[in-house]
Amino acid sequence: MNVARILKDKGRSVVTASPDTPVSRVVETLAAERIGALVVCGEDRYVKGIASERDIVRILAANGAAVLDQPVSLYMTKDVMTCAESDTVDWLMEEMTSHRFRHMPVVEGGRLVGIVSIGDVVKQRLAEAELEAASMREYIATG
Repeated sequence: MNVARILKDKGRSVVTASPDTPVSRVVETLAAERIGALVVCGEDRYVKGIASERDIVRILAANGAAVLDQPVSLYMTKDVMTCAESDTVDWLMEEMTSHRFRHMPVVEGGRLVGIVSIGDVVKQRLAEAELEAASMREYIATG
């Protein structure tokens, strides 16, 4: 199973912000969209960073409410690990677990084409397990 399959099931919509978006607007967007992270990119769809709930909490704790008026580019995670549609779900799980993050932008040709969360990965793995169990039950029943 690969990332393309996850995107086929969930869609390719990604909530983004430009680097000059105020942190306060990022917070509002995360809350309104009920998401844990958004990708920071330009109109060209090249990933410049990612801002997660965890990032926001840390910058607020360290710097106070003054950061809310500053651009997200000052606080976003700039070294963003991305994946391709051809990457496997097993690889994705390993990377997300070992690097301790929950969202990974999907990039093709350098441009953002989707995003995958750990929840998407778990959902896909559960669906695979259910399908395998159903296949085994059917095999046993007809054997």
